[in-house]
Amino acid sequence: MINETMFREYDIRGLAETELSDAVVERIAKAVAAVYVREGKKEIAVGMDGRPSSPRIKELFSRTLARYGLQVTDLGLTPTPVVYFACFRHNMGGAVIITASHNPSEYNGFKIMLGNAALYGDQIKELYRLACDGPFPPESKGSIVQKVILPEYLDYIEKNIRLKKKIRVVVDAGNGTGGITAPELYRRLGADVIPLYCDVDGRFPNHHPDPTVAKNLQDMIAKVKETGADLGIGLDGDADRIGVVDNLGRILWGDQLLVIYARDILKAHPGATIISEVKASEVLYAEIKKHGGVPIMWKAGHSLIKQKLFEEKAMAAGEVSGHVFFNDKWFGFDDAVYAGARLMEILSGTDSSLAEIFDSIPQVFNTPEIRIDCGDDIKFRVVDAVRDHFKQLLPVIDIDGARIKFPRGWALVRASNTQPALVVRYESDSQGEMERIQAQVDQVIRRVQAEIKG
Repeated sequence: MINETMFREYDIRGLAETELSDAVVERIAKAVAAVYVREGKKEIAVGMDGRPSSPRIKELFSRTLARYGLQVTDLGLTPTPVVYFACFRHNMGGAVIITASHNPSEYNGFKIMLGNAALYGDQIKELYRLACDGPFPPESKGSIVQKVILPEYLDYIEKNIRLKKKIRVVVDAGNGTGGITAPELYRRLGADVIPLYCDVDGRFPNHHPDPTVAKNLQDMIAKVKETGADLGIGLDGDADRIGVVDNLGRILWGDQLLVIYARDILKAHPGATIISEVKASEVLYAEIKKHGGVPIMWKAGHSLIKQKLFEEKAMAAGEVSGHVFFNDKWFGFDDAVYAGARLMEILSGTDSSLAEIFDSIPQVFNTPEIRIDCGDDIKFRVVDAVRDHFKQLLPVIDIDGARIKFPRGWALVRASNTQPALVVRYESDSQGEMERIQAQVDQVIRRVQAEIKG
C-alpha cells in the first residue's frame, strides 16, 4: 500500500523505513521510469543526501530505472543543486535526487526533474497513480555509471565569481550536503571560512537543517559575533535554501536578501524583471521599482517560481523561504551555496558592512509565516470565503490565496500546498497597525472556519 499523502505539491516525502519500503521505492521508480520512457528521455542523473536511508533507496531506484533501458548517471552523495548543475550542463533527460531536504532524519524522499524542469502538482499526482496501477513500459537493458561532477561545478563557480577583498564567513551546513561544497568553494574564492557543522551526518545531531527557523541559526549567530565575521551563511539539508545573518548577528530573510541581489543585478541589467511570491514584503517590490526593475508577484512554491522565471526571462527570483534563483551568469535554479557566493561578491565590492546594507533596506513590521490548522477538505473553501469577504472592502490580489491590501499594510491568507493548514502573514509600517490587521483578519478566518464546519 502506497501512502498518497507522501505525494506532495513539489516532491515526494515519507518515513524512510515504513512508508518508503523497498517495495514502495521500486513502484515509485517504475512510475518515474514510465514517465521518462514516454517522454523519450535517455540519460538520468541520480544523487542523494546524507541520510542513513539514502544509499539503500538510491541503489534500488537506480537499478529500477536501468531495468527500463535508462542510462543512469550516479552522482553519489551530493547537494541537490550539484545534480541540477549536471542536468543543465550536460543536457540530461532528467534527474532524481534522494532527499527529504530539511525534514527530520527519519524521513526521505525524491525531487524529480524532467529535462531541466522540476515535476510538481498534477505531475506528482500522476506518479502516484502510475505507482499504484501502472502501466509500466517493457523492460530493456539500461546502465548505471558513476560520475564525479563536483570538480566541474566548483571550477565553474570559481570562474563565475570574483571577490575583490577578503571576506570572513561562518558557514553552517547543519550537517547537510552543503558541507561538501560550501567551505571548499568559498576558500577557493579567497574567503576566510569558519566552518560549523560541515561534516555530513544525515542524523542532524546539532540542529535541524532549516535556516529559515531562527532557533537553528543561534550557533551561527554566536560564532559570527565571536569571530568578528562579515556574515554567516546557513544551508538547509540539501543546500538549495539559504539563511543569512549579518556581522551583528541579525537574520536577513529571503525577501530582504532578494532586495540586495536585485539592487546589484539592476546595475548590470537596467529594467530587468525580478520575481518573488505573495508572501514577500511590499518593501521588496518597491525597491525593485525604485532601482529601475520590473517586479512580478507570483504564486508561492519553488517549482512555480522557477517556471515563471524562465517564462518571463527574468534575471532573478526568490522566496521568503530562502530559495534564490539567478538567471544571469547562472542557470536559473536554486543553489544556496552559489547564492552565498553572490552575496560575498556584492559585499566584497563595497566599503559597507552587511549590517549597513541591511539598514539601508526600509524597515517594516511583519510576522513570520503563521500556520493555522485547517483540514485539507475545507482549507481552499476557507481561503475563498475570506477572499470574497475582503474583496467587498479592500483591494485583493488573488493569484495565490488572498493578499489583502490595507491602507498601511497587507495580510496574506492562503492554503498550504503541503499540510492541512492555512498559511498567513501580516505586514505594516508599525507594530500596532500590524496587530490590528492581524486581529481583524484572524476574526474573519475563525468565523469562516466555524461556518464551513457547520
